[in-house]
Amino acid sequence: MYFLSGWPKRLLCPLESLEQPLRIQTDPQRAFFAVLSPSQLSIWYCRPSVLIVSYKELAKAASQFGPYKEAEWRPDSTMIAVSTANGYILFFEIPSVRDKYLYEPMYPKGSPHLKGTPHYKEEQCAPSLNLEVKKVLDLQASITSLQSTLEDLLVATADGFLHLVHWDGMTNGRKAINLCTVPFSVDLQSSRAGSFLGFEDVYIRDMEYCATLDGFAVVFNDGRVGFITPMSSRFTAEQLHGVWAQDVIDGTCVAVNNKYRLMAFGCANGSVQVYTIDTTTGAMQFSHKLELTPKQYPDIWNKTGPVKLIRWSPDSCVVMVTWECGGLSLWSVFGAQLICTLGGDFAYQSDGAKKDPLKISSMTWGSEGYHLWVIDGISPSNMKPERDTSNEARQFGILQFHFIKSALTVNPCMSNQEQVLLQGEDRLYLNCGDATQAQSPRNTSAHAEHKSTRERGPFSDGSLDSQGLSTLLGHRHWHVVQVIVVGWPYFSAIDKLGQNVAVVGKFGFAHYSLLTKKWKLFGNITQEQNMMVTGGLAWWNDFIVLACYNLNDHQEELRVYLRTSNLDNAFAHITKVQADTLLLSVFRDIVILFRADCSICLYSIERSLNPTASIQVLQEVSMSRYIPHPFLVVSVTLTSVRTETGITLKMPQQACEAESIMLNLAGQLIMLQRDRSGPQIRDKDNNPNQRKHLPFCAPVVLAQSVENVWTTCRINKQKRHLLEALWLSCGGAGMKVWLPLFPRDHRKPHSFLSRRIMLPFHINIYPLAVLFEDALVLGAVNDTVLYDCLYTQTSAREHLEVLFPFSIVERTSQIYLHHILRQLLVRNLGEQALLLAHSCATLPYFPHVLELMLHEVLEEEATSREPIPDPLLPTVAKFITEFPLFLQTVVHCARKTEYALWNYLFAAVGNPKDLFEECLMAQDLDTAASYLIILQNMEVPAVSRQHATLLFNTALEQGKWDLCRHMIRFLKAIGSGETETPPATPTTQEPSSSSSFEFFRHRSISLSQSAENLHSKFNLTKTLSMPSGPSGKRWSKDSDCAENMYIDMMLWRHARRLLEEIKLKDLGCFAAQLGFELIGWLCKERARAARVDDFVFALKKLHKDFLWPFPVIPASSINSPFKNGKYKTAVGEHLLKSQSADTFVNMDMDTGVSNTPRSRSWLGTISSSQREIDTVSSHGPHMQDAFLSPLLSKGDECSIGSATDLTETSSMVDGDWTMVDENFSSLSLTQSELEHLSLELASKGPHKSQVQLRYLLHIFLEAGCLDWCIIIGLILRESSVINQVFSIMQSSDIDGEICQNIKTGLYAVDKWASTDCPGYKPFLNIIKPQIQKLSEIAEEQVQPEAFQPVNPSKVTEQVNPRAEESRTSSSHGPNPQSDAGNSGASRHEEDKSKTEDEDSFQEGSYDCVVS
Repeated sequence: MYFLSGWPKRLLCPLESLEQPLRIQTDPQRAFFAVLSPSQLSIWYCRPSVLIVSYKELAKAASQFGPYKEAEWRPDSTMIAVSTANGYILFFEIPSVRDKYLYEPMYPKGSPHLKGTPHYKEEQCAPSLNLEVKKVLDLQASITSLQSTLEDLLVATADGFLHLVHWDGMTNGRKAINLCTVPFSVDLQSSRAGSFLGFEDVYIRDMEYCATLDGFAVVFNDGRVGFITPMSSRFTAEQLHGVWAQDVIDGTCVAVNNKYRLMAFGCANGSVQVYTIDTTTGAMQFSHKLELTPKQYPDIWNKTGPVKLIRWSPDSCVVMVTWECGGLSLWSVFGAQLICTLGGDFAYQSDGAKKDPLKISSMTWGSEGYHLWVIDGISPSNMKPERDTSNEARQFGILQFHFIKSALTVNPCMSNQEQVLLQGEDRLYLNCGDATQAQSPRNTSAHAEHKSTRERGPFSDGSLDSQGLSTLLGHRHWHVVQVIVVGWPYFSAIDKLGQNVAVVGKFGFAHYSLLTKKWKLFGNITQEQNMMVTGGLAWWNDFIVLACYNLNDHQEELRVYLRTSNLDNAFAHITKVQADTLLLSVFRDIVILFRADCSICLYSIERSLNPTASIQVLQEVSMSRYIPHPFLVVSVTLTSVRTETGITLKMPQQACEAESIMLNLAGQLIMLQRDRSGPQIRDKDNNPNQRKHLPFCAPVVLAQSVENVWTTCRINKQKRHLLEALWLSCGGAGMKVWLPLFPRDHRKPHSFLSRRIMLPFHINIYPLAVLFEDALVLGAVNDTVLYDCLYTQTSAREHLEVLFPFSIVERTSQIYLHHILRQLLVRNLGEQALLLAHSCATLPYFPHVLELMLHEVLEEEATSREPIPDPLLPTVAKFITEFPLFLQTVVHCARKTEYALWNYLFAAVGNPKDLFEECLMAQDLDTAASYLIILQNMEVPAVSRQHATLLFNTALEQGKWDLCRHMIRFLKAIGSGETETPPATPTTQEPSSSSSFEFFRHRSISLSQSAENLHSKFNLTKTLSMPSGPSGKRWSKDSDCAENMYIDMMLWRHARRLLEEIKLKDLGCFAAQLGFELIGWLCKERARAARVDDFVFALKKLHKDFLWPFPVIPASSINSPFKNGKYKTAVGEHLLKSQSADTFVNMDMDTGVSNTPRSRSWLGTISSSQREIDTVSSHGPHMQDAFLSPLLSKGDECSIGSATDLTETSSMVDGDWTMVDENFSSLSLTQSELEHLSLELASKGPHKSQVQLRYLLHIFLEAGCLDWCIIIGLILRESSVINQVFSIMQSSDIDGEICQNIKTGLYAVDKWASTDCPGYKPFLNIIKPQIQKLSEIAEEQVQPEAFQPVNPSKVTEQVNPRAEESRTSSSHGPNPQSDAGNSGASRHEEDKSKTEDEDSFQEGSYDCVVS
């Protein structure tokens, strides 16, 4: 409603002999304010705050009168009455000096504020005034209170008298009333002779006149409070009657709200009691209380001292309260707290030290409520004002606070909007985001694609399109528009799409487009100066509708201006109106006016052929019987709300009709519904206009203490509950919604079920707008920033920047749906709650709604001290089970609730073990992991282990590696008794971890080998660098405990299953993600799970898994150079001749070899024997054979290729075409050769699959699983791989069974290729000589001695898996080079140094970190 902005300002006084001010009081028009000092009266201009005139009492008169005490303005601002300590009243007259001005504003060139415009001086210049003492009145008693009424000045004195003094002719107009003679009773219905005060020393301590109640709210010196009203027009003791407020005995001060007819009494206990008058009995009726709560202000809530001052804002929407101990607090009219300076940054410095609260002796609001002037209490620094050296002015204790307020305070027709619009003194704050993104669909096709379903839904009306959530909630900042209209922005309104704002000044109006960032002003300044907008303004499509007073014709008018045309009366449609318009609102195509004669007039508005729109009167409704004073009507709106909603379910088109008028009468919401009981309802089909003229029923009061009303005219069949509801803001009582209740499935409604229900609920923000379909309330909130650390010198201690934080206003929003669902469940309306919830189930935050509801009910009921007779939690739990998110909702709620409440929660929602099993059945593993944490705390370790094992196995099957790592840590924690630290629940699975070997970036494969025992030892030492995090602990020195063995057994079992099902891709992911010792395990399983029984099936399965195409050959290839490998060799040899050794670096993606230094070492250290084998047996390119054979001379170590090299270096096939292009001309390829080359390229699989296959090839090679190496070699169709395997088999003692298996497998593949896949035949022909050699070896090896181990130590090494796991290699540890371009030499040296340190790692006690 109201929000503080920026820092306060301190006013400078140009006078030398200024005394400390005591009182500050604005005049009724709020153009000036009077500042009272002990012997001085000053008049200041409000905007800007400048001193105009000052009157100093002479010393002799000052001693006679005594110090000044209070000041009161005459209603027409021509006089001021000042009371003094010795019982005198001085009447000052303020004659203005005609056409003389003290200050003139200076504007830059090109400014729209032209000096020649009419009313310029009255608006913009500070006038010259005089102060003259006209009369002195001696009342001979101490004056306690002054109060101005229209004609008279009311003075209360300490001798118990009430004096009525006329502003004119004061001598003969005095009337004194003795309070002891005024009867007081509880209400006006009691006998006329009420009890009298009956005490000699009772007098009025404070009083204020209430025009709309016609009486005085008074506070007596003994703390009692009451209301004195004249029973007739004559103001005499006999005609006065008083009413007590029975509950207040410690009153200190009073302030009256005329618009809402409220009396706020400050009390000595620090609270403010707000009363109204019961219109039927005349008794004082308690409305609400303003008090600080211990929850919000635990340090100070009961230490504020008595209430010192209460001041209502000029628009009566907020009240400012201050206490004896200091501080300011701002409250909405019905008690919603907006600001309090006794907490937060106002009360504490940035270092945590407590500040002294601001003590206030007097305060007053400025015009429109944009300013509050306060006099801060007397302090030593204020008593001796410092001299400002720059301008000889004195700082004294008047502070000016700045406020921004909601446009609803002055233009309530904004209620049917979904935007928040705030207005400040000279600027507007809009929440509609960036207007360029919020254009309507017909303007931007790009935006249309992103608009939410609600915006372009089949039920939305194009002209009434609302903004999407993204623009309304996009960020916390405001769109600020500088206002250039002359005079105050009295009214402002924003259109439906949030793209245009219209602003009314004192004369005329202007509008601003957020798309073009331009204002549109009247071209003819005279037209602007001749209209005063009195009754507000509203948008209707592209038109601005406003009610104004024509100063030329002295006529009230209703005008419609088209936004797109020039701002000129020639383009306006003008309708004359009978009486002054006070309020204006638009509903669909109807304009509703509330006029000063308490009548409501409905007009139809439609677009005509000429540029403007035409307006016609539809209906007039007199409300004078129900409205005592037109000023009391806060807002008037036309709505489609009606009470018989249940019946009209089959006729949703009627929901858009104007069915009822909602009138906020001083906080009472009154509904006037159309009367459909008459005969008109039958002939409505013949005459469609007849329905608009239906009369209205008698008014019904819907709710009390209403500040704002929101309703919409949009239709959405899916969300009828929310769109046909009426939303009320009720101050401290929170919000209320008048919700329609629909029968389910078009059934007849229950006779006992009412058509609508009023549901109250509390929210934590002040509501300024309602997003109906999105179930959100939008608002704003004050935030503060401290800058006191910038001023550290002692001289700067008095800086306002140190004393006060900088105030900013932030946008905020809140979900309310869970409150409504809960209220429906409390009232046993579960069916309605389900209907409503299902209609909102698509909202992105719907899961959060369910969680909030469950959490709030659980907190309330589980922490209640008394037993709850009818607990709501079981109902809420049953309700949530209706939604698929039930399991997540329960576990998220439990995780955010303390452990002590879990038993109560799960008693209602079900056993966590059952819920865990439901998660597993629903394959929701992440939620199951959360339940595991709950089970760990609620059950014995054996139960958690059992459930963890279930989850671990399921996660392994589904490839959720992140969850698997957490489960390994969890199982270890249970085993080692670390159950007090539950594992973190994984939030999301790592992207694409199950489908690719992305983790190669963090891994390296190394071979640390000497050439002499290469062929005898083919289970080469290999270690994968292990992932950091929980699973890394598995390989620490406590790894031989039973728990680790238990985990290993599960991992081995899973690996065995993957291998048996030939899921090599999954096996690679599994091993790398969980740091599984694949090579050591494969060594053990070489003759069991790692043995290939069906080569053909395995080959097909790998083709499918790795998306690798089967090779095909065209019919023309019978005489092709490819058939015998001639061409392949030719190309290879040509490339070898034409390129230097460095060029082969480009090929190391295919070969798994790292950068330049490696190519040198490889080329230099290949043994001659291997080279001979390759030359004799291979028909492929020599380059490939050389690179794929890991033969190193003794003492040379290097890694075959890290993951970085495998994934990131370019390959011949996958994009490095430059090498071929350079030599293409010299290759002189024929057409058929080109075809074959393209065919060869087409038969390669994806690049990633190639990388993955090579990775697996290295692993199987090192583990000695030669049959798998053969299959991968066949898929890659690289004879060098086959040659390498065959050479190992020839030169080392291999189990004859393995050789036999490979031989059988290859024959089976050959047979299959002949029948089903001839594309494999050319390659099988190439390796045929090797296969024949293999059969010879197999026959030789069926000798008994072949089964004896050559090197016994190697056998032990293979058999002992724990030894294999404790072994390490040169690649162990982090390898941060993720870029293929990094220096290979440095890595080569690193590998060397790490190998040298191998011995230090033999204990196995090391940690792993992955970059």
